[in-house]
Amino acid sequence: MTAIHRHAYGYQRHTSLDLTAATEAVTERLHEQGFGILVTIDVQATLRAKLGIERAPYAILGACNPPLAHQALAAEPELGLLLPCNVVVYADGQGRAAVSAIDPIALFAVVGRAELAPVAE
Repeated sequence: MTAIHRHAYGYQRHTSLDLTAATEAVTERLHEQGFGILVTIDVQATLRAKLGIERAPYAILGACNPPLAHQALAAEPELGLLLPCNVVVYADGQGRAAVSAIDPIALFAVVGRAELAPVAE
């Protein structure tokens, strides 16, 4: 795998894995950290079905860590607007998969509640 690239609101890494293997690896790593996948959105299939548009494979994984979600929602009920935490896995056009994840600190910063910092970290 390549180095992790940081941007304003998340992290990205290109892998040597195909899309299926990368999705499985991401799901496994998330599970190791207490996250489960609540929903998988197949953007490629949705755009094809709804708009007749063909694009490279692209999936959005909605990840949730129930204890952290409970803690965050107890502090700020409207935080559900920002959940679940999204991870995207997509074909990068070079036969590899790219993985991007939201930075929870950047995500929670929009709420402006200092007591949520430990949840984001």
